[in-house]
Amino acid sequence: MSPLQKDLVKSTVPVLKEHGVLLTTHFYNRMFTHNPELKHLFNMGNQQNKRQQTALAMAVLAYAEHIEDPSVLLPVVDTIGHKHASLHIRPEHYAIVGRHLIASIAEVLGEAATPELLDAWAVAYNQLATLMSGHEQKLYDEKVSVPGGWSGWRPFVVRKKVKESDEITSFYLYPVDGGGVADFKPGQYISIRLFLPEINLQQPRQYSLSSAPNSEFYRISVKRETGSQHPDGMISNRLHDFVEPGDVVDLSAPSGNFTLQAEGGKPQVFISGGVGQTPLISMLETLVRTEATAPITWVHGCRNEQVHAFKADLHAISEAVANVEKHFFYDSADKLAANEYLGWVSLDQLPEEALHPDAKYYICGPGPFIRQHYGYLIDRGIEQSNIHFEEFGPLSLSVN
Repeated sequence: MSPLQKDLVKSTVPVLKEHGVLLTTHFYNRMFTHNPELKHLFNMGNQQNKRQQTALAMAVLAYAEHIEDPSVLLPVVDTIGHKHASLHIRPEHYAIVGRHLIASIAEVLGEAATPELLDAWAVAYNQLATLMSGHEQKLYDEKVSVPGGWSGWRPFVVRKKVKESDEITSFYLYPVDGGGVADFKPGQYISIRLFLPEINLQQPRQYSLSSAPNSEFYRISVKRETGSQHPDGMISNRLHDFVEPGDVVDLSAPSGNFTLQAEGGKPQVFISGGVGQTPLISMLETLVRTEATAPITWVHGCRNEQVHAFKADLHAISEAVANVEKHFFYDSADKLAANEYLGWVSLDQLPEEALHPDAKYYICGPGPFIRQHYGYLIDRGIEQSNIHFEEFGPLSLSVN
């Protein structure tokens, strides 16, 4: 990009800060009107609750703010790239998105959208699209290069369906073709694709893999979204209500960069809220199977014991493995056992030795949950590089 083009892109930052969601809402409406086939790729639940529009607005703003040095966005580009790879996003999709994004800028800004400004944004977008699609191609190449790997969608059969709590059910998924499945990094997720008759669309959703890698099957553990009548919970509820052993679903290969960092034998601390424990269960099982000797602290919070999935598994692990220490928090409880607490997860209630200063920390749950405990750990002097977290939902290019 020329210096003038970069200045033109930066000149739109104030407008993007104030009207970014208006722009992205117009963009999605335009794109789905002209290219309705893309509705099968996008989470239409996140369209209804505006999370996708907000995430894209943040991404466009962040890119404009860092147009002089987009390299600062590379860690987030990697995270988004994994999400795109799990959805089988291809270069031709970027071309469609770019066409509608530039047209939306012109239509929303009106006379302020000069030809020079639109040309600058077109160059900026193509630069980003080339970066993203190139990175995603590397991810696709990695997926097909491992035993049992693939790209795109692959049919899997549900062999077993296990109720883990009043809200969470596990699905054991085996490839229909009888072949092996690619091992994955503990903490990664797969996309599952189902047809939703309520909205007459195929819809993909990401679910964390909730067991250690085993080369034979994948397990996902899904929370029922009680009372949900929109696409944000329809996939989860359809799995609960309609998908049974013997049924076939489409899966993408494992993706994601929120993964276990076990090198160096450091202590490991897992902090989760609700269904956020699912990727951490995979990490914990892997550590136990590899007979890791460093201290492991498990901290989990949920509403009550009835919705607490995997409690018996965690009890068995902590009884059998001396270096695993567990702590449970319940919003309500009739009685509390040892290392159980009443109320939301509060790290300052834990024994001092539970939060090792040189440990690797993993936080997974809703956004406010992550921010609270991330801030607490930073205030305790834990290095930022030792704190890893994942929030379920749409991703943006924000570097904050």
